[in-house]
Amino acid sequence: MAVHDFRSQRLFVEHELASNTPFEASREQANYLLNVLRIQNGGSILVFNGQDGEWRVEITATGRKKCALTPIEQTRPQPEPYSLRYCFAPLKQGRLDYMVQKAVEMGVGVLQPVVTQYTQIRSINEKRLRANAIEAVEQCGILTIPEIKPTVPFSEFAANLTDKDTLVFCDEEKPQASELAKLEGSNTVSLLIGPEGGFSDDERKTLQNLPQTVHLGLGPRILRADTAAVAALAVLQAQIGDWYPST
Repeated sequence: MAVHDFRSQRLFVEHELASNTPFEASREQANYLLNVLRIQNGGSILVFNGQDGEWRVEITATGRKKCALTPIEQTRPQPEPYSLRYCFAPLKQGRLDYMVQKAVEMGVGVLQPVVTQYTQIRSINEKRLRANAIEAVEQCGILTIPEIKPTVPFSEFAANLTDKDTLVFCDEEKPQASELAKLEGSNTVSLLIGPEGGFSDDERKTLQNLPQTVHLGLGPRILRADTAAVAALAVLQAQIGDWYPST
C-alpha cells in the first residue's frame, strides 16, 4: 500500500478522476484553494472521490474564485470499502458531529441511525452527517466515503437482521464481559450503541433473542454514547479489524 502523504492538502471532489482529464473545482473549493490557502498557479493538491483512488492534481487559476484541477498521477489506488457497520441512536447535534467523525476515522464503512424507545433526537440532518463524514475522511487520509443509511426505528432494524449478520451489542449489564472471540470469521459485523438512557427492557429482550448477537462490555463505568462509540470501535478494530495485520 502506498504511504499516505500527510503534508499535502486533500479535497473530496464529485468528479470522475482520470489522468490528464481536467475538471472545474466548485466555487467554494476554488475560493479555498486560491484565496485561503493561496496556492499559486501550477501548484498541486491531493483529491479523491471515493471511487477512483487518490490523485495529485495541478491547479490552474481561471479567475479570482475559479480554477481547474488536472489529475497528474494516481498516488493511491481505491481500496475495498470498509465492511464494519456502526448503528447508533441519534444524539444532540454537537455530540453527533463528534461521534460520526470519530467513527469514520476508526474505519466504519456504513452509518446506520436507529431510533430506540429512549432516543431523544428523532431525526437526523443527513446532509450534515455526510459533511462531517467527508471532513473526517479528508483529514485522515481515508479514501472510502461511508454509506449513510436512512434512519429506521429499532423494530425495523432488528427485523431486517439476517442469520449472516453478526450484531455486537454494547451491553451495560455486562461491565466486564466480552464475547468477541465469537466474532472470528464473521463476514458482516454491526456495532449497536444505544442512547444515553440505554435500551428498554423490551429492546434488550429482542437483542438477546437474536441468533447472532454478541455482548460487549465496556468496563465498570457508564460511558456517554459518543465516548462509548470510540471505546467500542477501538476494541473491535483491535480484535477483528484492520489495526493489526494478520500473520
